[in-house]
Amino acid sequence: MAEITYYTKEGLDKLKEELHYLKTEGRSSIAKAIAEARDKGDLSENAEYDAAKEAQGLHEAKIAKLESTLASSRLLDESKLDTSKVLALSIVKIKNVNNGATMTYQLVAESEADLKSGKISVKSPIAQGLLGKSVGDKTEIQVPAGKIEFEILEISR
Repeated sequence: MAEITYYTKEGLDKLKEELHYLKTEGRSSIAKAIAEARDKGDLSENAEYDAAKEAQGLHEAKIAKLESTLASSRLLDESKLDTSKVLALSIVKIKNVNNGATMTYQLVAESEADLKSGKISVKSPIAQGLLGKSVGDKTEIQVPAGKIEFEILEISR
């Protein structure tokens, strides 16, 4: 059984859209590539045909992985999130105690992570160090550059 992953409505919809695309237009374009390669003659020496069949296998594997992810995913009701401590989908404002820099991150599922939009994976070292903490707590987190002490300034949803 796959690990249960929690998603925002936006993240879950994005996964469903991608799966729909892969099953419809994606499969259709691969089928066309295989048909075109088959029309070119002898299949035993047809590299184009082999490549198209390999692409089909990879495509089907991606579909299976997405289906598995969706089967083990759960939608989190953001309105019911407890803002007294850091949880998945929390929006956390933290301050680097050493240099005073503040950052705001939302802790999301791995597939929704996007640092440019302030979304970090709940499996990332920073998120792991913040989970379960409350406003005012200080925590030392091991990051690639070494240990950094953060103070939690604000938790919202």
